[in-house]
Amino acid sequence: MTIMEPVRCTVEIEEGRLAGGTGRYEKRLSDLHGIYADEAAFAALLASGDPVVYAVEDLKPTLGAGDMIFGITRMAPGRVGEEYFVTRGHIHAVANRPEIYYGESGAGLMLLESPDGEIRIVEIGPKTVCYVPPYWIHRSVNVGAEDLVMTFAYPADSGQDYDIIARAGGMRQRIVADGATGWRAVDNAAYRPRDAAEVERVFATAA
Repeated sequence: MTIMEPVRCTVEIEEGRLAGGTGRYEKRLSDLHGIYADEAAFAALLASGDPVVYAVEDLKPTLGAGDMIFGITRMAPGRVGEEYFVTRGHIHAVANRPEIYYGESGAGLMLLESPDGEIRIVEIGPKTVCYVPPYWIHRSVNVGAEDLVMTFAYPADSGQDYDIIARAGGMRQRIVADGATGWRAVDNAAYRPRDAAEVERVFATAA
């Protein structure tokens, strides 16, 4: 049996990069159409440019069970109306797979939602570890004035399901600016609770 060679990567916090990684993608504001509540504010912001909201660099040794994918996410600060910049968010396609996020710099949140709509919010800052358990939908939010940089790791066979959020009209809560505390969670008026069949489908994806 031939085994893989060890790999060394370097987290470059200021640049939000993973030196030695093998992949990169970025999401611009135009890629996040329909995610934010204030469509007029979204259109106005997009008319002034199409900024990169977040970029991800990672290392994917293999996609096999037992392997691990890791990388770094760099999120820009900003808001669409009163709503802070967010990632698309996802649940793992193999839903019983967990994920770890480690805060490198900046101030952010992990917005988590169970299949039946329970919400949890975990604050993330430097030297903070956020454990995302199996079966939780999760979305990163930058609530600070600087880039939010996080490293992450998850099982290589996890996959991502982004559409579970879109089918429900978004996550059940949104994160908006609050002059007193910096941020607050508000209900998403467009949210549609998942029916029993959808929830059962999530729990049936475990491998």
